[in-house]
Amino acid sequence: MPILQHLKPRDGQRDSKVSFDVGPAPPAHAPSVKSVGLLGQMTGSRADVIVCDDGESLNNSQTQTMRDKLSEVIKEFEAIIKPGGRVLYLGTPQSESSIYALLPGRGYTSRVWPARYPGPRQAKIFGDMLAPKLLTDLESGQASVGDPTDPERFDDEDLLEREASYGKTGFQLQFQLDQSLSDANKFPLALSDLCVMNLPGDLLPEKVVWASSPDLAHTDLHCVGMSGDRFYRPMAIQGDWIKPQGSVLSIDPAGRGKDETAFAVVKMLNSQLFLTRAGGFQGGYSDNVLQSLADVAKEEKVNYIIVESNFGDGMFEKLLTPFIGKTHPCTIEGVRHSVQKERRIIDCCEPVMNQHRLIVDRKVVEQDVASTKSLPPEQAVRYQLFYQMSRITREKGSLAHDDRLDVLSIAVNYWVEQMARDVDQAVMDRHDDLRNEEIERFMDNCLGLDKSKQPPNWISYP
Repeated sequence: MPILQHLKPRDGQRDSKVSFDVGPAPPAHAPSVKSVGLLGQMTGSRADVIVCDDGESLNNSQTQTMRDKLSEVIKEFEAIIKPGGRVLYLGTPQSESSIYALLPGRGYTSRVWPARYPGPRQAKIFGDMLAPKLLTDLESGQASVGDPTDPERFDDEDLLEREASYGKTGFQLQFQLDQSLSDANKFPLALSDLCVMNLPGDLLPEKVVWASSPDLAHTDLHCVGMSGDRFYRPMAIQGDWIKPQGSVLSIDPAGRGKDETAFAVVKMLNSQLFLTRAGGFQGGYSDNVLQSLADVAKEEKVNYIIVESNFGDGMFEKLLTPFIGKTHPCTIEGVRHSVQKERRIIDCCEPVMNQHRLIVDRKVVEQDVASTKSLPPEQAVRYQLFYQMSRITREKGSLAHDDRLDVLSIAVNYWVEQMARDVDQAVMDRHDDLRNEEIERFMDNCLGLDKSKQPPNWISYP
């Protein structure tokens, strides 16, 4: 370019395509411009301006482990940049967990430039990140919703062709930079499908009616779901409060590493599942952990315990049995899995949650947050059950930690075969049984008959 001719390297200066000097630059150890990959040799370099161009891609951000590694790599920029320098990130987010979503929390200012002028819904999603010029153009009438923002590069016809090629979801993510549709398709378990309510004592409601009306949203519960995701209370509770038909404790043991021994208590009543306890213990196979699990089984009146036996080949069951025998005797059984964990969890939990048959005790949500307060903020959220639930995908290794969600899926899977019964029919059957019992008592008292003393040929009326 003619206006840049004065920057052409002179004789004796570096002129490689990956590192070169500009003409006016004085002799220096480091080149004026240097190009290096994110995983290349950056340590030891110094810069006045760093431009990270498309640092995130599908190949290096597919799993949570890869995203964590990428997030740590870009921290190196803070060590390289000179005082008063600038770091610029240019790129397209690939998911809700994009590294670009973390930058505002590190003090960066984000600007979003979609290919078309956004409508009110998208503008609300972008918030303060939407480029001010686009808002000014829309407010002044210089542009309308849907017009190309850079017609010299992508005109209307070109964008229509690309939308037809990419599909609606792909176009919204790659060109409109709208992650909401992509996240809704990619993350199948939504917290809004749960019913969150207070479950006092040992009694459960016969039927819980779900709804997602805004006035039913819990505004005082900490929600770690996707943008717009909320916890909702039931719209109505029908029938009586009665004892559950069964209570299961599932356990996923772990060693003394970063993983925790996770547990979940799920009770069943009329094809509805109630999560009344969930959490995790650090300490692996210690006596404190084993006794704490036995105490949970006693407090929740568990009558069946399922232990993930893939780890330790059943050793944890043998260690837990004496503690259960002394504290709360009940059946303990191991279970092994050979299916990919992420797919198994989603295939088990998604149908139950979509039908709104998973009801969560409010205390479980509160304790889920409180149980990780001792950990660093950036790590604490990854150990929480409802963060894992809202972030799991079908890709292998999509979560750095999935212990609490895994034990919930094990307990849910145990009850799946028992859930074929219709809730309304179950309520009617129980009322019929109670009515028949009451009629029999009335007949006995009214006629003064003792059935045990009736002759063999006595005609008994129902």
